Amino acid sequence: MDSIDDILGELPLPPYVTAEDVTFAVKAVTVHAAEQWPDGPRCRNDRAPHPCRLHRWGRRVLTRRGLSEREIEALVAEQTARQP
Repeated sequence: MDSIDDILGELPLPPYVTAEDVTFAVKAVTVHAAEQWPDGPRCRNDRAPHPCRLHRWGRRVLTRRGLSEREIEALVAEQTARQP
């Protein structure tokens, strides 16, 4: 059986990345973080194999905005630290 990712494909990127898109992307990467399961890493939010569609979309948006891997990790760490 095909996985949902094979059927649905990737989420489309916005034509140009706004500040609002960056906010949504950081939230997507933070909420859809990896969690270790017996069969490997899975998305904390929807239990799909990690990285899930929304996590990948968020990273692609942030990369398109011109952020490096280090800058993305810093944004995610900052967002995670704010959560109660």
